Amino acid sequence: MLTIRFLRQGKKHQPFFKIVVVEKHRSPKSGKFIEEIGFYNPITKERKIRKERALYWIKMGADLSDSVYNLLITEKVISGTKRVAHSTKKKKEEMQAKEEKKSGGEEKEGEKIKKEETEGEKEESKEISKEEGEPKEEIQQNKEESKQKISDKSEEQNK
Repeated sequence: MLTIRFLRQGKKHQPFFKIVVVEKHRSPKSGKFIEEIGFYNPITKERKIRKERALYWIKMGADLSDSVYNLLITEKVISGTKRVAHSTKKKKEEMQAKEEKKSGGEEKEGEKIKKEETEGEKEESKEISKEEGEPKEEIQQNKEESKQKISDKSEEQNK
């Protein structure tokens, strides 16, 4: 099976990519790629793709890496929507949280307590913003009282 992907070249901090057709299980760095069909320089944004050769290899059944696929779309060699090439850690955590909700996983008692504490803190911040006219000492006392209420609730749940 063939794939079209980037072959990184250039010095450190000066990348330059060749777009090559290579067997899927083989690294393009091995130098045993089938054909070079273009290049891309991300620093100067210079790029050149031989469209007819790219379309030929796509018709022959070659897969495209996500980055090459997005590049071919921007160059209007192919049409479609871009793929997500990179995902951040934060997005992965959000995806895991969504999956847990879908699976109907029950929350642990400790997690419930933490959620109640954060909800209590949100309520405190609303109360504080309403009570801006009050002296700081009274606001501090209100905070301590609400924290005490939260800790009492958690103790009751543990029993």
